[in-house]
Amino acid sequence: MAAFAGFDMPIQYEGIIAEHAHTRQFAGIFDICHMGEFSLRGTGAKDALNAVVTQDLDTLAPGKCRYGFLLNADGGVQDDLIIYCLADDEYMLVVNGACEAGDFAHIKSQLPAALAFTNISEETGKIDLQGPKAFDVLKHLLGQDCVSPGYFNFTRTRWQGCDLIVSRTGYTGELGYEFYIDAAKAAALWEALIADPLVKPVGLGARDTLRLEMGYPLYGQDLDTAHTPVEAGFGALITKQKPFTGKNALDTVRERLTPLVLEGRRSARHYDAVHLPDGTKVGMVTSGSFAPSLGHCVALAYVEANYAEADEFLVRTQRGDLAARRSALPFNPNGTARRKLA
Repeated sequence: MAAFAGFDMPIQYEGIIAEHAHTRQFAGIFDICHMGEFSLRGTGAKDALNAVVTQDLDTLAPGKCRYGFLLNADGGVQDDLIIYCLADDEYMLVVNGACEAGDFAHIKSQLPAALAFTNISEETGKIDLQGPKAFDVLKHLLGQDCVSPGYFNFTRTRWQGCDLIVSRTGYTGELGYEFYIDAAKAAALWEALIADPLVKPVGLGARDTLRLEMGYPLYGQDLDTAHTPVEAGFGALITKQKPFTGKNALDTVRERLTPLVLEGRRSARHYDAVHLPDGTKVGMVTSGSFAPSLGHCVALAYVEANYAEADEFLVRTQRGDLAARRSALPFNPNGTARRKLA
């Protein structure tokens, strides 16, 4: 266990490698109750929120959710978040736990006072179910006639007399669902899920290796206020024509988040320097780990824009230099997240 964002968080149960493999093959559940949730509703909520976040809410219909960013005035990423459109002018925002208080204040300061903007994190439990067998588990939980939402869609239902939101986004690259429920029912939901023989609990350690194999960013490492989402590789997601906070600063690209592959089991670590083969320092590793599904190490690193297309690099670690080569994302192309379900 480790302290994080006011919670004692599970790093591992059975072990990182075992939990990683089980999620890739069957289904794992993740205690994500530390995440923050905000409710926004009222006439004009869409237009007001549209001016704050990168997501285009004009094209986000009820029943759908979208990944995007909360930026500062300089275009730096204050947080990445998913916005759920519950109804016209009614939204739920899901933010990182460590950013909860700052995000709420930042957003509230830019909204009209007449809107109902509420921090519902304390009363909201969140459990993620991930893995290629996740739909089988969902049917065991909700009944064989339940229908899976589409990718980045959600449904609202009830479980044991309690309102339940079931969404399908995922942070592992596998087919999966996120459950939002009254915090008082979260433990009962966890126990119901863990009773399924297809399911094992998964800690933050395997969550990190799973997301890194897909090249998904972690806020505070791969995303931060010093870099824009364009520099982090998410420029294609930002298509909104209307103005929003930080938009005018997105044209400047100083560094690019670059995927690297390293042979063997010696991993690069956060803050390790990245050099060209001739020794010129050009960047810094933000995330690095052994990739259990691939049998070698992978990393993400911010590299100066002029050198980000180079093919070969050296990562300078405390134990010596490691040869690295530029790769493409995802590192693991075999995820089931977008699988079509009958």
